Amino acid sequence: MEPTLNSDEAVAAVLQSSESEKDSTSNEEGEEYLPGNEELCSSSEEEKEEETKMELDSQWRSKNGEILWCPTHEETLRFFPASILTPGPTHYATARISSPVSAFDLLFAEDLMQLIRHFTNLQGKRSVKQWKDVGEEELRAYMGLLILAGLYRSQHEATESLWDGVTGRVIFPATMSRKRFQQINMALRFDDRLSRPGCRRENKMGPIKDLWSKWSSRLPTFFNPGREICVDEQLVPFRGRCSFKQYMRLKPAKYGLKIWALCDVQTSYAWRLQIYTGKSESAKREVSQGMQVVLDLTDGLKGHTVTMDNFFTSFPLAEELRKRKMALVGTLRINKPELPPQLLNIQHREVMSSVFAFSRNAALVSYVPKKSRNVLLLSTKHREPQVENSGKKKPQIILDYNKCKGAVDHLDQVSTIIHQLFAKLFTVTRC
Repeated sequence: MEPTLNSDEAVAAVLQSSESEKDSTSNEEGEEYLPGNEELCSSSEEEKEEETKMELDSQWRSKNGEILWCPTHEETLRFFPASILTPGPTHYATARISSPVSAFDLLFAEDLMQLIRHFTNLQGKRSVKQWKDVGEEELRAYMGLLILAGLYRSQHEATESLWDGVTGRVIFPATMSRKRFQQINMALRFDDRLSRPGCRRENKMGPIKDLWSKWSSRLPTFFNPGREICVDEQLVPFRGRCSFKQYMRLKPAKYGLKIWALCDVQTSYAWRLQIYTGKSESAKREVSQGMQVVLDLTDGLKGHTVTMDNFFTSFPLAEELRKRKMALVGTLRINKPELPPQLLNIQHREVMSSVFAFSRNAALVSYVPKKSRNVLLLSTKHREPQVENSGKKKPQIILDYNKCKGAVDHLDQVSTIIHQLFAKLFTVTRC
């Protein structure tokens, strides 16, 4: 028989039972909400995956996987133009120029004129009956007539018409007779034809190599280019016989001699020129030709911004120019490996929209001027996503590119007056 409890003992027993149930319930609830080790690991992995995804969204990898681009410019370093420039004629030039004649003499110095006279007289004695040696003044007069013929756009005009009493120009017969002009034309040479066996195999420019190198090397000594310079190709119209004559369908003249030119944007002064003689038969295929041309033309310069088209522009060139204290602004071909895929997909892009990508020292922009058209530019000068507020909403990179790119094209227009002189110079390379 169970013992009976008085009232106090019964109350104590009930309270003890209630506390025991409360502790048991508390333990069960604690076990239900405390995460185990597996749950903690799973949560940590999800956070890492989320962080990795955010990092990938903030960094775009180039097609070759070597360059990381960011859609924002926060980590891009500021651009500081190097060195103080003093553009314009050099002290050497200003000290020697007092008239148009002295300017001509500076470009065609005595050693050049002596070289032309020597080999022209040598050839004249061999090939022209009753040859009379060309003197200094007569050679200058002959070259002046060639420049005037270019000024009058008479490269396709017969020589007889220039001396004609009705259709001609008075200055031509007043300077020299047509017969004498044609004699000099026939005898004009820049080297000894008999003493250059096999020169074409070694150098296609053999007949004019010495003259060209002496003349073109003088150009940088007369003028200091400004902050903005431009590299591009120029076509000197020419349809005569020449082994390195080029066909360029986009140029007005179509046929001629291709010259790489570095020009000052402000004045279109040709600071350095390089003739393209075509592919070498003996040498291996030239790699990164555009890059090498720019590095050759800009050798000795620093503190400038070089504008160029997509034949030359590349990220390795931009890095090399930056090491030389120069900036680059240029269009890019769509197949360049340094481009991130995010700039190439324009399927759902709006017209006149721009997408930027930045590295530490460079900026890329993709601009859609019209549907299905993607314009790509690279710049180491611009470091912010600046876009004009009105009009076609072009990025500042494109505005600066358009402002500077026309320097060589303007040189084409200006230099038409001396194309007649260059055409004669290249004509003799066939001999």
